[in-house]
Amino acid sequence: MNPLVEQWRRLEARLFKAPTTTVGRLAAGGIVALRYAYALTRDLVLGDLNLRAMSLVYTSLLSLVPLIAFSLSILKGLGFQREFEPLLLEFFRPLGDRAGELTARVLGFVDHMQGSVLGSVGLAFLVWTVLSVLQKVEESFNTIWQVDRPRTFARRFGEYLGVLLVAPIVVITALGLVASLGSSATVLWLAAHEPFGTLLVMLGRLGPWLIVGAGFAFLYSFIPNTRVRPWVALVAGFTAGAAWVAASVFFTQLVSYSTRMMAVYAGFAIVLFALMWFWLNWLVLLMGAQFAFYLQNPRHLRSGQHEVQPTARLREQLALGIMYLVGRGFENGEPGLGVGALAELLEVPSSALGPVVDALASAGLLRTMEDETLLPGREPARIMLDTVLAAVREGRIGRGAVLEHASIPAAAERVGGRIDAAIRTELGGTSLRDFIARGGLS
Repeated sequence: MNPLVEQWRRLEARLFKAPTTTVGRLAAGGIVALRYAYALTRDLVLGDLNLRAMSLVYTSLLSLVPLIAFSLSILKGLGFQREFEPLLLEFFRPLGDRAGELTARVLGFVDHMQGSVLGSVGLAFLVWTVLSVLQKVEESFNTIWQVDRPRTFARRFGEYLGVLLVAPIVVITALGLVASLGSSATVLWLAAHEPFGTLLVMLGRLGPWLIVGAGFAFLYSFIPNTRVRPWVALVAGFTAGAAWVAASVFFTQLVSYSTRMMAVYAGFAIVLFALMWFWLNWLVLLMGAQFAFYLQNPRHLRSGQHEVQPTARLREQLALGIMYLVGRGFENGEPGLGVGALAELLEVPSSALGPVVDALASAGLLRTMEDETLLPGREPARIMLDTVLAAVREGRIGRGAVLEHASIPAAAERVGGRIDAAIRTELGGTSLRDFIARGGLS
């Protein structure tokens, strides 16, 4: 076994066996904080967060110019295009003195694209490129949240395009509002009187953290194809925002001290630093998403991103539970439940629930609506509980083809037949409607 993995397992055993109920509140809080820190560090060192961040660097480099061109096209129609350059310059600020040059080059590429490409088929290519990077981000977030069902194409196109249209306007408007408040007479009067002046200075220093944190919180709430609790998105967003601010300060210092690399790589050094800066941004974003997942699902702190497979017994219980919850909502006229909502109610990962839902849908017991909610495949009175169990016992669960026959000894086959007969005798006459009405079996 890898010595590094062995050391991690020993540390994990000690940390997660440490008691939190028999110690003081402060010590218990420290143990819980160490568990979160351990889980995130483990996922960074042993997981694939780093690889996903590097993959997103490649994707974002391809889509950077089209994305900026798309945003500028929207802002130009509203007369806000001049406010975009300072925002881009601020993003590249940690790259040091070459930030202005890089900003000018990117905007130069954008000018060429807007002048020559956007008038024809290139517009469709631009939109496709921008949507593809968001799809990549969603895939990474869904993997972190253990969601195996991405948005449908219709939802992806509509929701992504809506965000791309609104986000530049919101950001520029917010920055303009902050600037106008800073020059207002009331704020100037408050700045001249203590303690308001000190508070305003502190608020100004916290401004980048607040803006970035709010943006991260929105991404953590919107992008995963599952329900993220608002407080989870906020805590993770502002924690990741603080990490981003710290990372930008660190990176600025790194660039300022890397004169030797500048001398070796000359003009190419700015490209290397830009790649490193993109990677650091994506890594912070993904680590924040992982933190949000653990906040909402603390039971996964120890298992991490390992793929979980329910036992055969649990699959059958999950199938009955899914049909009960979906059927009860249908009978009561309540809105349909999606896989994410069901996973939260049943307290299992969506990735473990998805194959069971697929098996039920393949058997015609569930149907998926356009908004990805689930309804019974037919009237609950016509769904028998033995067919629910048969769907997960005989249908395909997970990946791979179905193996239906094997050379089973006659004695074992007779026992299997008795089990099947017992299920039919016990459940064959009970419909889903009866199951819901009784709240179980009498």
